[in-house]
Amino acid sequence: MDHKLAEEMIELAIEQLKYAYTPYSGFKVGAALLTKRGKLYTGCNIENAAYSPTNCAERTAFFKAVSEGEREFSAICIVGGKDGVLTEYTAPCGVCRQVMMEFCDPDSFQIILGTGKEQYEIFTLKELLPRGFGPGNLS
Repeated sequence: MDHKLAEEMIELAIEQLKYAYTPYSGFKVGAALLTKRGKLYTGCNIENAAYSPTNCAERTAFFKAVSEGEREFSAICIVGGKDGVLTEYTAPCGVCRQVMMEFCDPDSFQIILGTGKEQYEIFTLKELLPRGFGPGNLS
């Protein structure tokens, strides 16, 4: 992952924090998703009083991209924190990891977790979801 691209994705993800709808937890999450064609899609988390209809930032970005015809992805950046204050890395939940597994190559899809442009780490989906279940398991 190019350092400049990672920084751009972190900036976009941080920008999404202002759109997060989090009246219950106050924990805001922003995401920036990169397609293999180089297009970026963003997302924020959207809570719901019934909790289970809540949608994570990562899935918001994926669903926006997929709804516009995208099917191949290279990387996602995720940032988050209480009241939008980034103090530690915010890893994707299990449901979001499963959505990533549906559309991404676990060996090459990169997940950037950051607290700012100066502090971030990059993981592969396989590192965060070892032995994941995906479309290949149904072949």
